[in-house]
Amino acid sequence: MKKVFGLILAICMITMVGAQTNNYEFSRKVSTRGYAEKEVTPDIIYLSVSLKEYFVDGNNKKKVDIESLEKQLYNAALAIGVKKEDFTIQNVYSYNTDNKKKGNSELLQAKQYRLKISNLNGLNGMMDKVDPKGLQSTSINGYDHSQKRQIEKELKVAAVQDARANAEIIASATGDKIGKVLVINDNSSFGWNDVMPVTRAYMAKAEMASADMNNTDQGLDISIHPIKLTCNIDGVFELQ
Repeated sequence: MKKVFGLILAICMITMVGAQTNNYEFSRKVSTRGYAEKEVTPDIIYLSVSLKEYFVDGNNKKKVDIESLEKQLYNAALAIGVKKEDFTIQNVYSYNTDNKKKGNSELLQAKQYRLKISNLNGLNGMMDKVDPKGLQSTSINGYDHSQKRQIEKELKVAAVQDARANAEIIASATGDKIGKVLVINDNSSFGWNDVMPVTRAYMAKAEMASADMNNTDQGLDISIHPIKLTCNIDGVFELQ
């Protein structure tokens, strides 16, 4: 008897699911897409900095080592609020100066660091505390925002509301009204890092500084531009 009852219950459940599916498939509905956008200026950047050892005035007995340069950068970064865990090493490598005229073939060390920086106003001061001859290059390899989740949430809400507004426009054209939402598909993909990073070389800058002591352009020229974030939400609404 229990087996028979279980079989009847299973058949009823399958029938109910099938009926609900059919009701959805053949119900009067309208599909629309909601759109929202916002320009946001990142307040956090991920800065890549490459340091390299060098010989003072080409003298292979007077080397500025990578540890000294790293200490300069580390202390300067912490001074503007960079956390210890946000100061990391990306890469370590070496290079040969290959100065055959002076018989110098010593391998010099170089390191690449990644810094998460929220105090953007302190960038110039930070880089000014690092020996410019030891700076090989810098680049921005990522953007972020301290209120990122809240911004994304607001855009999604706005996109859903836009999808419903579009559905109401379509429904009014046929003399219908919009009922409950049947399906929502979140197609949003926020491109915080869509802007291509820009690398700035320091070797030429250091040479210019040596040649012209009155050169006042010694800052790190980084301008943060607004990023346009977009959000797309698909919605299926019941027609009444």
